[in-house]
Amino acid sequence: MSTQATPAGSQDLIAAYKAILRDVLDQRPSGMRQRLAEALGKNRSFITQIANPAYQTPIPAQHVHAIMQVCHFSVKERDRFLEAYHRAHPRRLLLLKERERGRRLTLMLPDLGSEQKNHKLDSLLSEFAEKVARLIEDT
Repeated sequence: MSTQATPAGSQDLIAAYKAILRDVLDQRPSGMRQRLAEALGKNRSFITQIANPAYQTPIPAQHVHAIMQVCHFSVKERDRFLEAYHRAHPRRLLLLKERERGRRLTLMLPDLGSEQKNHKLDSLLSEFAEKVARLIEDT
């Protein structure tokens, strides 16, 4: 018996990690798909494709790290997603490891008086830093 995934088998493997992404998006506030599209520099229809297990289009490895960051995956969600992604695309793991390299910068920010506003500011700054870093990497 071969350990290679059949085309139907690879479709099932792709659908598995897409289902995890879909579930994560469904649990987030409205507007998350649009924010993710903007962070990736894509149309909202691209997010629909990559989050729908019925579509065979795989998620490009270069977007995986940004997706997990923008969607605020929990540790459990992240582990499940990466495990399923690796099963579907074992050779892409090296690309993911390269993207996970990073460094931490701590900023002092004003307290905006509500947890929701503080979280929104933190998210906006994180997304901004990710976009700028990607622009610099691409030049």
